[in-house]
Amino acid sequence: MKKIGVAILGLGVVGSGTYKILTEHREFYKRTQDIDISVESVLELRKERALALGIAPCAIAESMAEICSNPEIDIVVEVMGGVEPAKSFVLSALRAGKSVVTSNKELFCKYSHELEKAAKKNNCGLYYEASCVGGVPVIRSLLDNLQGNKILSIMGIINGTTNFILTRMTEKGASYREVLKEAQLLGYAEADSTADVEGYDAAYKLSILSSLAFHTKIPYTEIYREGISKVNQTDISYAHKLGYTIKLLAIGKCGGNGIEVRVHPSLIKSEHPLASVKDSYNAVFVTGDSVQDVMLYGRGAGALPTGSAIVGDIIYCATHPVARYSTFKNTEKADAATKFVTNFESAYYLRLSASDKAGVLSKITSILSKNGISVDQVIQDKERVDGKVPIILVTHVTKENNVKKAVADINAVDNVASVDSIIRVVS
Repeated sequence: MKKIGVAILGLGVVGSGTYKILTEHREFYKRTQDIDISVESVLELRKERALALGIAPCAIAESMAEICSNPEIDIVVEVMGGVEPAKSFVLSALRAGKSVVTSNKELFCKYSHELEKAAKKNNCGLYYEASCVGGVPVIRSLLDNLQGNKILSIMGIINGTTNFILTRMTEKGASYREVLKEAQLLGYAEADSTADVEGYDAAYKLSILSSLAFHTKIPYTEIYREGISKVNQTDISYAHKLGYTIKLLAIGKCGGNGIEVRVHPSLIKSEHPLASVKDSYNAVFVTGDSVQDVMLYGRGAGALPTGSAIVGDIIYCATHPVARYSTFKNTEKADAATKFVTNFESAYYLRLSASDKAGVLSKITSILSKNGISVDQVIQDKERVDGKVPIILVTHVTKENNVKKAVADINAVDNVASVDSIIRVVS
């Protein structure tokens, strides 16, 4: 039976969950996988965490150098988060000839080119299933199940914090601020929630997933990003009236004009499968040229779901001695031949505040028409807000730049106080 020694860097929520799975399932893996996985060492500054898990004092490493020099360690699991010192530790492990499993989406998104170069040079494996969508096996599906397809699009809810917030706002009628506070109290959101609510976390994940799906490097800097902090109850209510649900979606498309990648709040038809994904659950909707539509759904975060993905990578690494690397040239920047679509096409939800005077709506629709935009749905509410009446428009599919120009023109019209909200509509 093959013996595999593991070191875990960081015993926070995910690290502790990983340790628990590995120790409790050790005999199960012996029986079903014919491998004996033992946690030989951990690196954790707060030693009381390790001791509370039942880890022997002699297995608590004092430094990364101690782990790198330990011949009993084959695989290093990095679950520290952040860029440094995680990056330095991972590179040290790879240079010491040890394969690495990581859940660190920011690190992998920004520096996978450096990590993979070190892995190749030292004939090591580099695995990162847990970096995207928690326990949902989307990366393994793209690499080992859907590789017979040309992936046409990938769309999903890939951040649990924002999905929890939008679910609570929709179901409870609470404000964004109220629900954000609740999410922080429950541990779904950090004290500084910027990475989640402003879409950075989802952009990191979309960078990783779209690079795999489209076989070319998609740096996160090429992704259009917009968070949920401006979404309010007014928009959620009108979306419901129109038959939509608001979700923060990560969208990647590969077509004849190039690749478009974007993260932003979206109105999605309430009968769409993604609209029913609630709370901290995640889902990814993949469309391939042969398989057509596939949806992967499950827990997007948490100790055991994410630990499940990490352990899956450990077992995969242990049972596949020949490491595989990216199917594309993994560099810091995008390949010069890769074209990115920035003037993408979408339908749009527009909410305006206007004076209750005859002809205002016709002026607005005239401006839209001049910019090549046709209107699909209109709600003209009679209830005044600060002396203005709300006008809600849903357009047919049009170009992003057309909408930007139309909004600027509308804001310049007398009696139109403001365009208060612009949200893309996904079909």
